[in-house]
Amino acid sequence: MPERESSDVAGETHVSDGIAGGRVRRTVPLVTLTARIAAEAATAWVRGDVTPSGRGEFHARTAERYADTLGRSKGALMKAGQVLSFVAADPVVPSEFRSIYRTALARLYNDAPPMSPELVRKVLERELGPRALSAFAEFDWEPLAAASIGQVHRAQLHDGRMIAVKVQYPGVAEAIRSDLKNVELLASLISLISGFSPRRLRADVRGAAREMTASILKELDYGREASAQAEFARCYRGHPFIHVPEVIPNLCSSRVLTQELCTGRSWLDALTAEQGLRDCWGEALWRFLYGSYTRFGLLNLDPNPGNFMFHDDGSVSFLDFGSCKRYEREQTQLGHAIVKACIGGEIHTTWRLCVEAGYWRVSDPVSQQEAFAYWREPFRYLWDEQPFTITPEYVERWIECRCSPTGPSANVISHLTMPDEAVVWPRLEVGLASMLGDLLAANHWRSIYAEYSEGADPLTSMGKRDRAHFEGR
Repeated sequence: MPERESSDVAGETHVSDGIAGGRVRRTVPLVTLTARIAAEAATAWVRGDVTPSGRGEFHARTAERYADTLGRSKGALMKAGQVLSFVAADPVVPSEFRSIYRTALARLYNDAPPMSPELVRKVLERELGPRALSAFAEFDWEPLAAASIGQVHRAQLHDGRMIAVKVQYPGVAEAIRSDLKNVELLASLISLISGFSPRRLRADVRGAAREMTASILKELDYGREASAQAEFARCYRGHPFIHVPEVIPNLCSSRVLTQELCTGRSWLDALTAEQGLRDCWGEALWRFLYGSYTRFGLLNLDPNPGNFMFHDDGSVSFLDFGSCKRYEREQTQLGHAIVKACIGGEIHTTWRLCVEAGYWRVSDPVSQQEAFAYWREPFRYLWDEQPFTITPEYVERWIECRCSPTGPSANVISHLTMPDEAVVWPRLEVGLASMLGDLLAANHWRSIYAEYSEGADPLTSMGKRDRAHFEGR
């Protein structure tokens, strides 16, 4: 029975057929693998096997083993693998090995080891009642996707509607809480992957690990997620290229979320499409993530590629709302004011607004020019010659400038105080920028931004359709 738990003398939690809980049981597989790989790396150096071919084989083998171990671990450990799967723009990973890790770890979006049908049935009956299965005319026990917190099944209602049923893994909450106490494991994983880089890791990986697992804890309540998704669906109902699946409320609980089924291209498939289509998807992603923030004060904070479905008409379906945040209008206006001043080359105004927002104090040993430069390069796509193509190389410079405590913004970062409402932005910005870079998305980004920040008339075809939709409502 998945709901039966017991404790042993070590204080561990066991969930039959579910996810192993307890710090020791969660620690052993990753620690053992990390130690084994470190030993193999040391042996290779002693033998002198550090040729490009030898290093390539080592990294390929390492990536596959980590993908398998993290996939079986689920929870925050698997989430870490998902995050690492799109670090191609991150300067901590040697460029010649980035594709190896991305290919292996990308499977963690929707191809992790799934639950058994018997376990899924138990969860559905426990969450929706003993007659839960009678609500479905058909239910496919083979999952469409198996990810870090739950897996998704295709089903059909008696009225003919096709739906997707997301079922949470039993024991995942306990596993994530154990991961939260094991941030050293996440740190060692990230450090190992970057260990062959000529540059040292340039980030507080322990702090990042704590923030990541704390954020995941909020994603465990599917009832909360269903409410957030329903709100986004109301905002975008009938939109020409932004689609949010409708929620089926009577088939949702804290561990089961049922929504309209979406079909389309996966992220890896989208990357092989012709460039014009990729440009449309890039614009749709940008307009959804930043447009929601500006128009509705809503932000979807988890822009990982597994959360989207791409369609041949240029539209995108947004599937996951486990991590969302609401903003007051004053907060969004101040953010836009900083960006507007920066792209306009207004050094003093940028500094004044940053002090007002709480990023720095007037007494901090940070010059106005340094603060201006901190924002300027990442916003190049808004002020440079248009149309502008977002490339992985540009995103790498963007991350180096904004995130590296030893990079060009080292001094300003060392004195930076991130306002509470802005703490979530790095995860969003890095995720979206990495995706746009992979798409090689080209557009008139300055014009698109001006629509939201200044009420400017739209220039692109998608912008005109977007404006007509909301004016019609």
